[in-house]
Amino acid sequence: MGHGRRKKRTHVVPTEDEIKAVPRSLVVKSGEVGRTVAALVADVRRVMEPNTAARLRERKTNRIKDYVAVSSQLSLSHIMLFSQTESGTNLRMGRFPHGPTLHFRVASYALAQDCLRLQKTPHTSQAEYNSAPLVILNNFNGEGKQFRLMTAMLQNMFPAINPATMRLSEARRVVLFNYDEESGAIDFRHYAIAVRPVGVTKGVKRVVMSKTAPSLAKFGDISEYVIQQAFASESDVEDGPDNSVTLAQDYVGRNNAKDELRAIRLLELGPRMELQLVKVEAGLCEGEVIYHSYITKTKEELELAEKRRQANLSRQAQRRQQQQANVERKKRAKEDSKNTARNNSNNNNESSAESGDESASDDQARPGAKRSLGRLAADDLGADAYDEDLFEDSGSDVEMAGGSDDGAEEDGARPPAKTAAKFSARKISARPAAKRPRTKAAGSKRK
Repeated sequence: MGHGRRKKRTHVVPTEDEIKAVPRSLVVKSGEVGRTVAALVADVRRVMEPNTAARLRERKTNRIKDYVAVSSQLSLSHIMLFSQTESGTNLRMGRFPHGPTLHFRVASYALAQDCLRLQKTPHTSQAEYNSAPLVILNNFNGEGKQFRLMTAMLQNMFPAINPATMRLSEARRVVLFNYDEESGAIDFRHYAIAVRPVGVTKGVKRVVMSKTAPSLAKFGDISEYVIQQAFASESDVEDGPDNSVTLAQDYVGRNNAKDELRAIRLLELGPRMELQLVKVEAGLCEGEVIYHSYITKTKEELELAEKRRQANLSRQAQRRQQQQANVERKKRAKEDSKNTARNNSNNNNESSAESGDESASDDQARPGAKRSLGRLAADDLGADAYDEDLFEDSGSDVEMAGGSDDGAEEDGARPPAKTAAKFSARKISARPAAKRPRTKAAGSKRK
């Protein structure tokens, strides 16, 4: 009975510190842009893979503060913002969340599809975008704060490599930034790394590198194919000690084993861009202008700007201290209010209990306290005048309104207590009395 394939390699899960150390960029467009600029944004986003939001859906209403709000949740470190105006296309490179920001003017650009159309056999492979590209900065040795900031920004946008622990098969792409001292422009290029055999003709390379045997239908022998393809090509001339290396590890491709001598080729993938640095801001798309290519400041103006910056920092520190003090004060006030409310509720409960006892004793001391209910009931039933003394004598708890004790005494027609009780009950009851059947007189005769 056969057994399943045994797992010999284990996937090493990166730690949280290693995940946070990997820079993650966000490539977006700002405002209304044309189709070509939108395609350029998609190409640059593909260059930054896999450490970028490849399927990001943008909205026209998105602002810088919206991206800053989600940068910490998505572990974003950099942003590349493309915009288009009447004067041309612009690019802003910033670092989350506090800057700095580099402003570039895109003098010219070419899309990735245009670069592939120029090649006879374009190289396209999805597997090359599974690992981050290598970054090469050429001729960035100028003086000034803007060069240091620009060098640090471009380097930190891509993951750092460790030659001791890096696998050679992960080096599949290269991003090149070349600074031209005469024009002050930066050339942006994107290449794929290819490994080729050294010291053989083009025909032999095809036989060695191809996975299938070449077609020999037009040749009588393999020697004719090799001899006919033995002319020197442009790539064969370039083979030499400068671009030939000995593989330290196994590389992707056929026969690219360890300790084999191979030539390195760069196949352009696109896009191309020519960038010119316009200005550098201290914050993220805001703040003090550190460098401007069109505006120069004197020494006195620079000193004044530095004093203003220090004053702003001191004010910010004071505001932070004041805010912290206000937060603590509000917390204390909230706790005091809770304690006061709790004490007041306890006191109210005690006072309500005491007042309940006092009201009960008052009701017992005054038997006629509940007579107001009887008076209201008498009014609802349409009683005109009732004597309150009648209810006191009869022991009833109901008090009727409208009667006058003085008038009753003057008339001298006070009925007995029992009669008054029956009278009051008959008047207060809401049920009408049943009519008695009329009886014939004793002396009446039937006609």
